[in-house]
Amino acid sequence: MRSRLALILGLLAVGGCGNQNSTNQTAPRPIRVQSDEQKQLHKLDAFNLAIGLKRAIYDAGYHCKRVTDAGFVGTYKNLDEWMARCPDRDWAIFAGPDGSAQVRDCKDLPGSGLPQCEIKERPAGKFDSPQ
Repeated sequence: MRSRLALILGLLAVGGCGNQNSTNQTAPRPIRVQSDEQKQLHKLDAFNLAIGLKRAIYDAGYHCKRVTDAGFVGTYKNLDEWMARCPDRDWAIFAGPDGSAQVRDCKDLPGSGLPQCEIKERPAGKFDSPQ
């Protein structure tokens, strides 16, 4: 009787291994925190986006005489990457959920693990930013 009980308990234990319903095993969804500033950038026309990105470049201590092209590159972790083309160089601007902006020269991005400066979405309008 004892050996029979042990056998039944052993079969029940083995039978329960790996027999979970696959619908209960879903991959965790990543949590994305996004600020109002990040959302507003997507709503700007070309002229106003150029002004905003140019200001971020100047606030970081760099210069850009005129934005000739700009747009959304993509998302990297919790940052939105934007690109601004100026006459002398291209800039990557990473907008954070805390309202911050990090600016990098696009030529420094290869090999860094950051997304490359390739615009995926352009805003409506023309880039006639003030000089």
